[in-house]
Amino acid sequence: MNTNSKSIAFDVEKIRKDFPILSRKVNGYPLVYLDNAATSQKPQVVIDALVDYYSNYNANIHRGVHSLSQEATDAYEQAREKIRAHFNIKKTREVIFTAGTTHAINLVASGFRKILQKGDELIVSALEHHSNIVPWQMLCEETGAVLKVLPMNEQGELDLVEYINLLSNKTKLVFVNHISNALGTINPIEEIIEKAHKVGAAVLIDGAQACSHIKPDLQTLNADFYTCSAHKMCGPTGVGILYGKEGWLAKLPPYQGGGEMIKEVTFEKTTYAELPHKFEAGTPNIADGIAFGVALDYLNTIGFDAIANYENQLLEYATEKLLEIEGLKIYGTSAHKTSVISFNIKNIHPYDIGTILDKLGIAVRTGHHCAQPIMDFYNIPGTVRASFAFYNTFHEIDVLVEAIKKAKVMLT
Repeated sequence: MNTNSKSIAFDVEKIRKDFPILSRKVNGYPLVYLDNAATSQKPQVVIDALVDYYSNYNANIHRGVHSLSQEATDAYEQAREKIRAHFNIKKTREVIFTAGTTHAINLVASGFRKILQKGDELIVSALEHHSNIVPWQMLCEETGAVLKVLPMNEQGELDLVEYINLLSNKTKLVFVNHISNALGTINPIEEIIEKAHKVGAAVLIDGAQACSHIKPDLQTLNADFYTCSAHKMCGPTGVGILYGKEGWLAKLPPYQGGGEMIKEVTFEKTTYAELPHKFEAGTPNIADGIAFGVALDYLNTIGFDAIANYENQLLEYATEKLLEIEGLKIYGTSAHKTSVISFNIKNIHPYDIGTILDKLGIAVRTGHHCAQPIMDFYNIPGTVRASFAFYNTFHEIDVLVEAIKKAKVMLT
């Protein structure tokens, strides 16, 4: 691949200047940050938005008549509207601010406690992060519902033939990630959603890994629930969203009790607020919610088509170069995947490789990536995961490859 011609139209060096952390050194080497599937770096505009809130209009929202409260409320609700527009959500009240994807999944699981009955069936995919497995296991233990697993194949793809066999009129809920955090597989969620709806089941999509790479159209996808976290989208940690169809959100009971989520409270009875406030008890994460909206503005300025095209070039180049290393095996080889590469080198533990790469200034993730069932499927303890973002470069991939070669020599 001619890396120069591939990257001319995408000014990555200009983009990199937006991210202060990318200019620092680690252990005396220029930082090569390849752990974007865990969390993305933040552009200066997002950092500035946080500082601006706390410096100029820090106040609680929705309750105050004073100017600071009104300014904060306006900025926070403008962020909600930006999120609605970004994901093409029909109604703003279908956007629930959460602490992140894990919080959002637990919110839905908690609500289904009063809906599920003994013998009802839930389907989880074999590609899930622990946060989209454990809450449902807990729910099944409490309700007597049965958890069924949609299997995967050696390429890291879901078995849709078996999916059809698993679906029945007992199926009440299907949950699957849009993109696998461990392997990068892009799942065929359109087909999964359509088939689930034919048997009357609801569908929750974990979009945590998808939303930094693609721009989901939630009206077109027709998922009943969709979740994501801001920190994987150049936004701050501690904030995310749950999208839910209004009918489902109206049916689910509140997840937490407290201020903001109520309409009227007496010692005899409490009535709950309308959506979205019904699910937003207490003082929200105001600054980070506002900054989430700024992060979306930033990403949309670059453009998701441009991001996807460039990241795909990085993926192809990295795959080609890594496979030239003798003994290196890539896990997750679907034709439909995003810029994540999980790999091992024969007879070397992934942690040892990751440790040496860190000494050379390269940040990768090692372990089971909170997806232990995937590692059990491959009968491995974990992998080294290099995950690329639109601010990474072809040169950084070359640095990674040479560092892996050096680590291999040191460890064999």
